[in-house]
Amino acid sequence: MKIDGNTRVIGIIGNPVRHTKSPRIHNYISEKLDINMVYVPFEVTGDIKTAVKGAFELGIVGMNITVPYKTDVIESLSDIDPIAERIGAVNTLVRTKEGYKGYNTDMLGLERAVLSEGINLNGETAVLLGAGGAARAAAFMCVRNKVKKLYILNRTVSKAEDIAADLNKYIVSEGLFTKVITLPIDEYNSIKEDELIVFQCTKIGLADTDKAVINDTAFYDKVKYGVDLIYRDDTEFINLVRKSGAKAYNGLKMLMYQGIIAYELWNELSVPEKIVQGVKEVLENG
Repeated sequence: MKIDGNTRVIGIIGNPVRHTKSPRIHNYISEKLDINMVYVPFEVTGDIKTAVKGAFELGIVGMNITVPYKTDVIESLSDIDPIAERIGAVNTLVRTKEGYKGYNTDMLGLERAVLSEGINLNGETAVLLGAGGAARAAAFMCVRNKVKKLYILNRTVSKAEDIAADLNKYIVSEGLFTKVITLPIDEYNSIKEDELIVFQCTKIGLADTDKAVINDTAFYDKVKYGVDLIYRDDTEFINLVRKSGAKAYNGLKMLMYQGIIAYELWNELSVPEKIVQGVKEVLENG
């Protein structure tokens, strides 16, 4: 990759963020499409508003936003896409003349990843572990794909209730029939349904792969599919799902698809399928 005075900069803001595989996605696409653009991580330890303002003043074309800033960043935007506004979380910023416009490609990326694995959510019972920005995207994706019942479990129940309130507004406006239930995470055993589709949306497992939000094997015996939004394949959640005999998937495909959608927004183009497959190989090979 040649970097010169005309190289445009894109990147990712978060904390922690140095572990990110996103540069592999975007720099690979730029190389294959011969676009003079480089993607780098920015670990922000201070005020997100200051970081976003600084990025705009530096001429940065666009950014991904990851934990813990997906909700807080909204206050720094000049505009927001309707889907991201409904979800209440933003993971992609696109530069405009007035400032950055916010999008949520997490939901679209997760949806595409789930469907690519042959998982049909229509009429099923889904469980979300966590109630942060990633959980918001997963929640709206589940409702949009017509799950029958959605449980949101979190240590701080009020955060789960905030998501449920926004979901219920969406459900009414779209004429959907999903029932949303919030629970403290330690009351997981009150879920009586089986054949569950569980989305692990917390940061647990990102660094400490031997930890899981729920360790009870009786819970995992009720799981049909487990999806960990963390893109490691050795998390304890994934291990527990597989030990129960259910199918487990990590967040690598979600990462890939949300990244590709973001790249398309930044450059107003469509990434060819041949390059999509190349991105998949790059991520799978480390």
